[in-house]
This record gives sequence, structure tokens and C-alpha cells, in this order.
Amino acid sequence: MAAELGPDNIRVNCINPVFNPDTGLAAEFAGGPVDDARRAKFLATIPLGRFSTALDVANAALYLASDEAAFVSGVCIEVDGARCV
Repeated sequence: MAAELGPDNIRVNCINPVFNPDTGLAAEFAGGPVDDARRAKFLATIPLGRFSTALDVANAALYLASDEAAFVSGVCIEVDGARCV
């Protein structure tokens, strides 16, 4: 989409947050209730040692909407505490 819409000066990006057990979709994503054992299992996969917050995701969106990101298009920003590295 970024390549298709670029000539119209439309940028296309995405934000990929890591699992957050405090959201409404957590149980569905985790395949069941998010108990202490499931929380610990997911947390162990995140090198920065914590889950994402709504503010983490919002800050990525603010960056993409800012003038500083005027030439950023066609990227996925991982807001995941280095989990996907």
C-alpha cells in the first residue's frame, strides 16, 4: 500500500505492539484466562522485561504522525521490548 499510495503523498505504516495481559483481547490471544503462569511465560519472552502499555503504542503513533516521520513509509514499528529481535 505504501508504494501504491506514495505518489499521492500518503504514507502507510503499522505498529506491532507486544502482548499486553491487561487488554480486553488478552485471554483470546493467550488461548484462555491470563493467570500468573501465563503472564510469566509471556513476560519471559520480552527482553526489556515488561509488557507494552497503551502509552508505548500511543508514542509510536505520535512519532509516525509527527513531522519527524515525514519520510517514513512502508515500515512496521515493533513496540515489543525487543521480543522480535
